[in-house]
Amino acid sequence: MNDSLKKYLFEDRSTRVQTVNLTQTWAEALSHQHYPPIIRRLLGELSAAAVLLTSNIKFDGSLILQLQGDGPISLIVVECDSALRVRATVKMRQEFVCPENGTLQTLLNTNGNGRFAVILDPKNRSDGMQPYQGIVPMQGHSVAQVLEHYMKHSEQLDTRLWLAANDEKACGLLLQQLPSSGGIPAVMPNLDDTWERAVQFAETISTEELLSTDEDTLIHRLYWEETLIAYEPIAITWFCPCTRERVANMLKMLGSEEVASILSEQDKIEITCDFCGKPYIFDPVDCAKLFVNPDSFVVKGNKSTH
Repeated sequence: MNDSLKKYLFEDRSTRVQTVNLTQTWAEALSHQHYPPIIRRLLGELSAAAVLLTSNIKFDGSLILQLQGDGPISLIVVECDSALRVRATVKMRQEFVCPENGTLQTLLNTNGNGRFAVILDPKNRSDGMQPYQGIVPMQGHSVAQVLEHYMKHSEQLDTRLWLAANDEKACGLLLQQLPSSGGIPAVMPNLDDTWERAVQFAETISTEELLSTDEDTLIHRLYWEETLIAYEPIAITWFCPCTRERVANMLKMLGSEEVASILSEQDKIEITCDFCGKPYIFDPVDCAKLFVNPDSFVVKGNKSTH
């Protein structure tokens, strides 16, 4: 299993440890996108964080993390559902050029109006039920710091994150101090000692080590003197619900006259998924088949250009 989430508990059950590796999932996320390196890094880090946090929420639905910016980047959004299926995208402002030396704050919080949002969207929402949404100012110089600030002040959980991403991999490590029974935070000295020790060892990790080391080796290097309870790995996959058939149905809703008008100005219709960037191309023959016998439309292999 290539892409996976792995969970561990310290023996006293006071501290949770999790690792995430996105390799194939990350390759699919970038397959139709061409982001600058700094944006790939921010998106990859937020993607790894979304998986780490989703795995700790016991509900059937999706966790959505959004970095809403007032600079060159208007939005970075990652969605991860309870089956650990991920999709992610970035929206840029066309009037801005993304500088090579950009940072989270300069790209997303240029004028101090950037916001970080956490949305919990249940799968089977009843009529009138709104998703839970928590929004906080964008405080921190990294995705990890923004999330740590949110978790500390909104969820009252001590949480530390180490996140990294490059062209080949997005990954992360999460530490979380768990409340004792009855919902009262653990205050016993030995439990606090466990948390402080776990954080102290994790702070030795470099970005390069996080990207180049497999998760089992990393955990062994950090906590080889500790007794950890290990759980079965959980698979992670990429998923975007866009399909050629859905695009075809949208064209049919436009009507034959509107589609013909578009084709009169260009030799094909190309529609790109607003979320994942996957292109869908319909030539005049494809379009004619939609209206000659709409019910007989057959999904063909995607014609795309890269």
